[in-house]
Amino acid sequence: MLEILKQSSNPDICRALLSAVKDKAEEFHLAMGRKPAFMEVCGSHTMALAKTGVKQSLLGYVNLISGPGCPVCVTDQHSIDAMIALAEGDNRIICTFGDMVRVPGSNKTLLQSKTEGKDVRVLYSPMDAITIAQENTDKQVIFLGIGFETTIPILALLVGQADKLKLPNFSLWMTTKLVEPILRSLLEAGEVNLDGFLLPGHVSIVLGEDSYHYLAKEYDVSGVISGFEPAELLSGIYRLIDLALKNEPKIINDHRSIVSKEGNQIAKQWMDTYFTVCDESWRGIGIIPNSGLDLKPEFDRFNAKKRFEIKLGSPRKTKCRCGEVIRGIISPNECPLFAKACRPMNPVGPCMVSQEGSCSAYYHYMRESF
Repeated sequence: MLEILKQSSNPDICRALLSAVKDKAEEFHLAMGRKPAFMEVCGSHTMALAKTGVKQSLLGYVNLISGPGCPVCVTDQHSIDAMIALAEGDNRIICTFGDMVRVPGSNKTLLQSKTEGKDVRVLYSPMDAITIAQENTDKQVIFLGIGFETTIPILALLVGQADKLKLPNFSLWMTTKLVEPILRSLLEAGEVNLDGFLLPGHVSIVLGEDSYHYLAKEYDVSGVISGFEPAELLSGIYRLIDLALKNEPKIINDHRSIVSKEGNQIAKQWMDTYFTVCDESWRGIGIIPNSGLDLKPEFDRFNAKKRFEIKLGSPRKTKCRCGEVIRGIISPNECPLFAKACRPMNPVGPCMVSQEGSCSAYYHYMRESF
């Protein structure tokens, strides 16, 4: 595996691949009269494309569009406000992933709640929330469950462990998202013309190659599952251009060392055991039917949405255009707040907060390109 990673970042290999991608993109331009356009639907891809310089190197050749692949970014404002309101209650410990604490709510952030004395803890391992619940039996411990299929199996393990230990003071606040419904929603909305998808490497470990065939069969759109090193990214883009030139809708697994055809069956089993599909609201998009997961009724005792009553007003409105960035309609630099009122140290929207956010990637690695 280490040797594969070394080859995938080898400068000689990457330069040769970059040249091949540019030649193939020129061929596409001559045939179609435009640049090929592809969307990555993984926040780690968004950051990797910018950080490695692949995206900058292909400006003028390939239109690489960042989609709704960042879990923090796609969490709608109402959900953010609800999580912050949850933290305001007495005798509660809120456990969360790091990026969530700085996402602006309508009035404050989780980090501000923490500085005001509320118990908000950033965990590197979600399973630590179980230990915290065991050590603080006089308090309610709530884990904020966000993420796509990459992290949802971990949330299932949390519920399983809490059930096994019969913890009365542990619950999950579920605001998870599923990949297939959002891809279908994007294609059916038709707001962005796409020649294919650079499919997520991490999520695909769970979902598997076979889970994407509806893209080719139902929408005539190609997809390539890719890794995150420069050569892997360039290889995926080359294959997408080639498929688009041939007008051959197809799903290609370009990450075979990690992703299997059927995915992780055990992880899927865990999700099926504890969760059921539900409608979920996405930032800048609205409610997409059956696009999230919630706890099954038999596990309601661990469902924070059932256990705690939260009253909220209308979310605040700003000039932040994160919703349009997430849908691929605009680039981050087209938002009037980008790198002005909205910066990493003073973010207005979640796309500037998250380490996988499009605006954060542009701010740190691509501002000089525009």
